[in-house]
Amino acid sequence: MKNWQEDLLRIVAVAPGEQNIFDEIVAAARGLGFEYCAYGIQFPFPLSQPKVHTLFDYPLDWARRYHEAGYVATDPTVLHARRSRTPLVWSDGLFAPTPQLWAEAKSFGLRVGWAQSNLDANGVVGMLSLSRSSEAISANELKVNEPRMRWLVNVAHQALTQTLMPKLLEVENILLTGREIEALKWTADGKTAAEIGQILAISVDTVNFHLRNATAKLGATNKTAAVVRAVILGLLN
Repeated sequence: MKNWQEDLLRIVAVAPGEQNIFDEIVAAARGLGFEYCAYGIQFPFPLSQPKVHTLFDYPLDWARRYHEAGYVATDPTVLHARRSRTPLVWSDGLFAPTPQLWAEAKSFGLRVGWAQSNLDANGVVGMLSLSRSSEAISANELKVNEPRMRWLVNVAHQALTQTLMPKLLEVENILLTGREIEALKWTADGKTAAEIGQILAISVDTVNFHLRNATAKLGATNKTAAVVRAVILGLLN
């Protein structure tokens, strides 16, 4: 029998494309005893209005209703995911603050569920939700399957982030030079152009030249915004 960790890692190795990856996640969810699953990813850029991308195999009418009602703003599972990485089992108590959401979800067959979020070093937050229409999640089921469910969360996040980040944040063609990276790093540390020039043994005009080029490549409005975006995208590591 295949090791289940290795089996789930196959998700990372599938043909490129978010739908191919999500199809593998759905298959893994079915294998864990769930009828439905969803994965939502929130990217940290732009800071004022982070980009969010969601993949799901919910009934389309429920997905449409959830979006139209703006339930993402009040969904207790989403609110939990933003502040904690602890796995969450759906319950009447959890959804007590949002009875309308809970009633409608159950009417579409989403009565039992489990969710966990993931936060990576680049500030990307993801949440996997697994759900079904019946059979409450027992303590024994959690004991047996939760390690696999947690593993699926991590594998799904890695695979989907690698696929979606370049497309959604338009970073595929951002290639900073060594000097541009150095100038941004010292700027991030609070150094002025004059101080950076002394550190790198180049003129202030040259420092500003590199910062202007980096700012343009990153699509930022100024060097501060350029530093923030470069850090978020992991370009200064």
